[in-house]
Amino acid sequence: MALGFVRPARPEDAGEIARIQLSTWRTAYRRMLPAHVLANLDEAYLARGWAEAIEAAPSGRHRVLIAVEQSESAQTVVGFVAAGPADEQALAPEEPPLADGVAAITDLLVEPRWGRRGHGSRLLAATVDLWREDGFTSAVAWAYDADDVMKKFLTSTGWEPDGATRALDVDDMLVNQLRLHVGLEQA
Repeated sequence: MALGFVRPARPEDAGEIARIQLSTWRTAYRRMLPAHVLANLDEAYLARGWAEAIEAAPSGRHRVLIAVEQSESAQTVVGFVAAGPADEQALAPEEPPLADGVAAITDLLVEPRWGRRGHGSRLLAATVDLWREDGFTSAVAWAYDADDVMKKFLTSTGWEPDGATRALDVDDMLVNQLRLHVGLEQA
């Protein structure tokens, strides 16, 4: 385990979050998503979106947290999680809204070169603590069907597939996802 901590993201973190998202997608998802889609992602555009998510969250229960690795001489942002109440993005096609007590992870990424150092676990644990404070009783998260790393990480912490699936249309390529869920008393 590396020395590190999790804290709420601040507006000035938006650029680092976008950098991590872009780097991680281009590394971890290069076989799942079309190459030209990954090549055309714009870091500045992503940063603007993250700045808005941090500064103008839809509610006090929507949060962006960052993982920071620390050494004697530096602190480096190495991962992030975005989560909040389950909304339409958490649903499978044709599914009715989820219960009010359901939270959802929209993004959970640790830059691959910083992986397997406990940062993902710290991000997830901090998120679960906040969900419990906010009164959520369960949570959901989508994972790419081909993303064995994310699926293994979530299932190792008690998450299980709930049977919901969907396919995202990424520039005329269907990318399958499955949804996992967890009861927060178990997490």
